[in-house]
Amino acid sequence: MASSRGDTRARILRTAADLFQRQGYGATGLNQVLAASGAPKGSLYFHFPQGKEQLAAEAMALAGAETGERMAAALAAATGPADAVAALGALLAQGLEESDYRDGCPVATVALEEAGDAGPIHDACHDTYQLWLSGLAERLHSWGTPEPESRELADLAMSSLQGALLLARVRRDSTVIHTVARRIGALAAQGVN
Repeated sequence: MASSRGDTRARILRTAADLFQRQGYGATGLNQVLAASGAPKGSLYFHFPQGKEQLAAEAMALAGAETGERMAAALAAATGPADAVAALGALLAQGLEESDYRDGCPVATVALEEAGDAGPIHDACHDTYQLWLSGLAERLHSWGTPEPESRELADLAMSSLQGALLLARVRRDSTVIHTVARRIGALAAQGVN
């Protein structure tokens, strides 16, 4: 029985993460999450007693951690700063292309709507971006980029890639992601001692 409950919770959470990524917080209703997940109606408040806000915060944390794992793997395989930023760009472009340009960043849609307000959704978005930025900054530092420049370059790379991801989604063409990644990667490579 516990396994079934855990499966239901995981299914609701995964479905919510996908819907929030695609539609945002305001446009995603709890009934829609239940219908798309195939979960029984009473299960949502059983698993998420604080309601939609708790569901969104946990969904952002889940999606952020999953993307963070893929980013960490890409960074681990990179041979230097330029390659690292290019790998992150390729990862983001791949996700966008595979969704036929429907899905951008797994947390940005909700972050734009809700992260300005204090609370669990803000915290989940903040922690997700911090995880991603820390991973990149630490990798840049491991190649010899001094502190705090590695953190500044990570901020520049991530914010540039996020903007490129949005522009690529609107254009339905991921070329801009690769261009931005190449340019920012070249800049990051200059920071290595």
